[in-house]
Amino acid sequence: METTKQEQAALGLQPKNLGLLDRIFKLSAHRTTIKTELLAGLTTFVTMAYIIFVNPNIMADAGIDHGAAFVATCIGAALGCLLMGLYANWPVGLAPGMGLNAFFTYTVVGEMGYSWEIALGAVFLSGILFMIMSLSRLREWLLNSIPMSLRFAMGAGVGLFLGLIGLKTAGIVVDSPATLLTMGSFGEPTALLAAVCFLMIAVLSHRNVFGAILLSMLVVTGIGWAMGLVEYNGLVSMPPSLAPTWLAMDIAGALNVAMVSVILAFLFVNMFDTAGTLMGVAHRAHLVDEDGKIQNLSRALKADSTSSVVGAFVGCPPVTSYVESASGVAAGGRTGLTAVTVGALFLIAMFFAPLAGMIPAYATAGALIYVAMLMMSGLANIDWKDHTDTIPAIVTVVMMPLTFSIANGIALGFLTYATLKLLTGQRDKVSISLYVLCVIFIAKFAFL
Repeated sequence: METTKQEQAALGLQPKNLGLLDRIFKLSAHRTTIKTELLAGLTTFVTMAYIIFVNPNIMADAGIDHGAAFVATCIGAALGCLLMGLYANWPVGLAPGMGLNAFFTYTVVGEMGYSWEIALGAVFLSGILFMIMSLSRLREWLLNSIPMSLRFAMGAGVGLFLGLIGLKTAGIVVDSPATLLTMGSFGEPTALLAAVCFLMIAVLSHRNVFGAILLSMLVVTGIGWAMGLVEYNGLVSMPPSLAPTWLAMDIAGALNVAMVSVILAFLFVNMFDTAGTLMGVAHRAHLVDEDGKIQNLSRALKADSTSSVVGAFVGCPPVTSYVESASGVAAGGRTGLTAVTVGALFLIAMFFAPLAGMIPAYATAGALIYVAMLMMSGLANIDWKDHTDTIPAIVTVVMMPLTFSIANGIALGFLTYATLKLLTGQRDKVSISLYVLCVIFIAKFAFL
């Protein structure tokens, strides 16, 4: 008892100062203070705030009203953060997933030709599946059945897919009748400014500058305004209407055999990305006990999966945990008060719609390219000595951008893995669930 009192005194947590917030978030038990948690929340928000500018631009390409997409992004992120903070008591920020939003717009709506309402229906259904799995042992069964090499490959492939979209949006890579793709012209100001934004983010991030991505996007937007490429529309206003996206999802339209691979793609990428992020943050936030058990992991997964369902109601692609939360943890965040702070800041951000409307595509493209390269770091965790692991991983990574579809990349990677393992006498390494998924993917390619 005496030791506990000394620790509380050292942290400024005298018993008389322990009130409602301490009881809700167990601040003293996690050896933290309100001030530290608020600062950590601000740090996490600034590192992931780029999503409130990037996501509306991507969703607008799917035909969604930009203002409504902006508000939906803020609300979806805020609700996800509040769920994570109040229910799981984890210092993790959530927002619409990068890569998944690009898949939503450029593959499901753009390439496959579905309406964005049906795409939202698919997001809702994948969220429901994720919730069911989080409430049962199905989650652990499926997580354990997918080979590690394919898990890392999915994240890297999504990154490469996102990078290609960023390069295409910037005009750095353009289409070519002769070679399919070719280099664009840096004589175009948009391509040059996108490259400047990317390089600025990389340099500032390396130097650990606070809010490197957000700062770089704002600087490049300012340069564009000085060049007459951006029109100033003010900074603050009342939030735009959410009516265009509120409950607009078409669930019946998503209940289509052809949408199975899309729903599975949303589910797999969201689930594995979430699991990886939460486990990484747990260790950094000291949420692992002496026996190696992660505190409230089940609640964190439930909060994440529920966020995707709630996000679909307002018009968001899958809402997921952000690895940028590690920045808040590094700043001292240990409890859900950090996540609640992030959620509150996302709600405040709704009043900055004019600023969001000013951020040009080339500024968000620079951020896309940088985030894409971070996502590809998972390739370092693949065992490159076993070709029956590396070849399926490479197929997954390469085919996502080349087919412009996360779903196709996952399907081809899984099929390649199962085939190579079977033909090399390693059938014991192919799980029953993987066989089932392969049958579904074969049926998709054969009949759809």
